[in-house]
Amino acid sequence: MSMLSNLDLIRRVPLFSMLTVEQAQAIADSVVKRRFRRGELIVEQGRKSNTLFILLNGRARVLTSDNRGREVILAVLEAGDYVGEMSLIDNEPHSATVRAEVQTDMLVLARADFARCLPENTSLSYGIMRGLVRRLRNADRQIESLALLDVYGRVARTLLDMADDDNGTRIIRHKVSRQDMAKVVGASREMVSRVMKDLEERGVIETQENGSVILKEKIAQE
Repeated sequence: MSMLSNLDLIRRVPLFSMLTVEQAQAIADSVVKRRFRRGELIVEQGRKSNTLFILLNGRARVLTSDNRGREVILAVLEAGDYVGEMSLIDNEPHSATVRAEVQTDMLVLARADFARCLPENTSLSYGIMRGLVRRLRNADRQIESLALLDVYGRVARTLLDMADDDNGTRIIRHKVSRQDMAKVVGASREMVSRVMKDLEERGVIETQENGSVILKEKIAQE
């Protein structure tokens, strides 16, 4: 892998596989090589780097962690893999941290150069790309919840994800099915019912007569 040219490496990245020779060459001419030491951060969860990283060699771990420092490994990246494309597409912070597991060499592509090969923002293909990224981010959050949060935390996060903002009030406008919630958080229906009842008794949530649910501000601390 390390003997391949920048152009060869670019052509192996799925995001760039449909580029013309001229487009691919322009991208290949724009990348720079960078070496990361073992343990060095490549991207950090919650921050933006505005950069695409393509591994030439070595390994990197994709990690997520909670506020107590507990970590879960989401993936291990090797030569030919890449990271940072989600943030470049939707301009949102990284959903996970990536750290070099060993000394790792990468090709680095800046956002402006990356944008050259993206379709126009108004095109259908760009909308599909953003939709796929949104699904990937939701999947990352679900994996993180299942690995790091207890049932109370998973229910609270799911309620927050389901809620809309109505003039500063977080509200779920439809009836919350305990059975569906159980399937989302990976727990039994009985356990979810107990958690929901406890949240109501503690004033964390309030269920209305029409089945809608109002989330109190302190649910974010659950």
